[in-house]
Amino acid sequence: MMSVKAHTQSRLSAAERRAQLLDVTKEVVAEHGFHGVSIEAVARAAGVSRPIVYGHFHDLPGLLEALIERESERALEQLSAVLVRDLEAHEPRGELLRALRAYLDVARADPATWRLVLMPPEGAPESLRERIAIGRAAVVSQLAVAVRSGFGPGRESPDPELTAATLSAFADEQVRLMLTDPERYPVERIVEHARWWLDRLAG
Repeated sequence: MMSVKAHTQSRLSAAERRAQLLDVTKEVVAEHGFHGVSIEAVARAAGVSRPIVYGHFHDLPGLLEALIERESERALEQLSAVLVRDLEAHEPRGELLRALRAYLDVARADPATWRLVLMPPEGAPESLRERIAIGRAAVVSQLAVAVRSGFGPGRESPDPELTAATLSAFADEQVRLMLTDPERYPVERIVEHARWWLDRLAG
């Protein structure tokens, strides 16, 4: 008799199966690094045969590239949704703190994706680093437009691109700290420290 697990597995659509296999691959990467990923390991963890994995991704490089593409796009979508908006149209200090908190929250809700993006594990393919660089450049470009006005008249940024790159690097490091040691670096501690810095910058 077919087990409940096997019966449930057999009912997955092609899209659901592909998503499941990518989820399992991400779990293997998170636990063992990219060197620990194999078609056999993914098939075993997913409870399917190797031909099913091959059928969706053709080979191991195809599986890893599909994972990198999905996670890179997911991270960029999440970040774009919480990125700083035009500081000229909002209270600058409050808007920067809102964006930082929102970034911390999305990373805390999906830590595996953000560890992959901000702390690529051992053996990460070069394509992952390339996608991260492209995504970071897009974020800095969008952020540069938002922070051009700085903290108001007389406090405009003299170099919006550099200001954006600095803010992006600062926020990324805060998220890394939270992901690495969430008990030592909880969201509230990070936001309160950022508030202190911004109070000094805003005068």
